[in-house]
Amino acid sequence: MENNKQSNFIKRKLKEKIFLAAIFIFSLLAIIPLFLILGYVFINGITAVNWQFFTQLPTPVGEPGGGMANAIVGTLIIVLIACVIGLPIGILGGVWLAERGRGKTGFFIRYAADVLSGIPSIVIGIFAYTLIVFTMKRFSALAGGFALGVIMIPTVTRTSEELIKMVPTSLREAGLALGVPEWKVSLRVVLRTAWGGIFTGIMLAVARISGETAPLIFTSFNNQFWSFRLDQPMASMTVQIYNYAISPYADWHRKAWAGSLVLVMIVLCITLIFKRFSKRINYG
Repeated sequence: MENNKQSNFIKRKLKEKIFLAAIFIFSLLAIIPLFLILGYVFINGITAVNWQFFTQLPTPVGEPGGGMANAIVGTLIIVLIACVIGLPIGILGGVWLAERGRGKTGFFIRYAADVLSGIPSIVIGIFAYTLIVFTMKRFSALAGGFALGVIMIPTVTRTSEELIKMVPTSLREAGLALGVPEWKVSLRVVLRTAWGGIFTGIMLAVARISGETAPLIFTSFNNQFWSFRLDQPMASMTVQIYNYAISPYADWHRKAWAGSLVLVMIVLCITLIFKRFSKRINYG
């Protein structure tokens, strides 16, 4: 009897070690492509990254030097516009779905969000072009931010809903038992508790829209100069990288790699900074 128990214990430990080893191996296989891509971008882009790249405008064809200063600032502005449009809708929509969305209306909203997340970004760019660019009779940063904001909404909505559902019911009941209105419980207790996970979803959405090119070609277009007016065309790193990448000039190809590297670093820095201070945000 003792021998059987010991034999079963050894088998369970062996199965556990095999399972953990398989998890480690497949996790490593999932990470390797990421480091290969980042390494390749770094090797090709680091040679063209210098101080002028961050401070100067793009140079005309055939002239060496220059940078993407206007595109870097333009990308930050357009992404900020997208966050202003997409985050309130996505977060509050996720709160409503988690707290109240148990009927047909909730089912329809979830279905619409899932469908929207699968629509190609170029289609959303055409939609923004028809709705804003065609109406305003010009390309603009507002149109670009609107297109990217629409892309953000389904990701933030579904992430917020799932994370809020994971908040223990006892926290809601405790707040209601103290006489706190239900909307305050949702915003100040439930949302705050789930904020860490919701923030991760937000950063995933920001990372995705930061690399979108097609919607911006139809909306904010591009600009070779400084532009801070939201109702005018504005440069963005993705469109600038695209223009450099399809050109026949080796110098522009190097700048395209440098822009790709800087864009990745910007997304990484924003994620780390906001992740560090996200828990200190006061919701009032």
